[in-house]
Amino acid sequence: MTTLLIIFAKEPVAGQVKTRFSPPLSLKEAAELYLCFLKDILEEMGRWPELHLALAYSPPEARSFFQGLAPPATRLFPQEGDDLGTRMARAFDWGFAAGFEVVLLRGSDTPDLPGALLLQAREVLAAGQAEVALGPSPDGGYYLVGLKAPQPELFRGQTWSTAAVLEETLGRAQRLSLRVHLIPSWPDLDTYDDLLAFLTRPHPIPLPGWRSDLMARKLLSQEGNLASPKD
Repeated sequence: MTTLLIIFAKEPVAGQVKTRFSPPLSLKEAAELYLCFLKDILEEMGRWPELHLALAYSPPEARSFFQGLAPPATRLFPQEGDDLGTRMARAFDWGFAAGFEVVLLRGSDTPDLPGALLLQAREVLAAGQAEVALGPSPDGGYYLVGLKAPQPELFRGQTWSTAAVLEETLGRAQRLSLRVHLIPSWPDLDTYDDLLAFLTRPHPIPLPGWRSDLMARKLLSQEGNLASPKD
């Protein structure tokens, strides 16, 4: 069953991404670290031949940047819509219109997320065991959503960026009579505390997140907030 993985990504411009890493990082440093997130994600997701890759990018004029960043076979299209729910629903519409039977959508806040977890979601959906697959985050949101068909009502009217996003989504799925499968939880990196927790987990080359680990250690060491980077 053909599967498309859509990665939601922003152009790493200072002041536009990962602003809650600042302080202690500068806005420019936070953007440099987010670029490492993107590189780590594309490398790990590209290791799995079961997944066709697409980047849904923002802002619309960032296409040339992402063309230079993404692997050659990656499909590119801009995010469209005034809120996150609309952008997600339209991304799923794009994926299904392109002929894929399963569409997964993930964010770019989890640079060390292993691709094997996404394959779990793919397999459950492909086997018809659920209509929706979700990857919970400890902060109450989710890092992944997968579908077998467009479900625009699942995203309409949702309140985003709160600790109740997952709970509200599960309730909405129940009202829509959609079976949901939860894959294992994985933490987002949104705040400085999240970044410190990330650095307590080992990320040796070539494990997912190795670039982000090295860059975070380098930047935090420069700011005097962390011991020197590992050798």
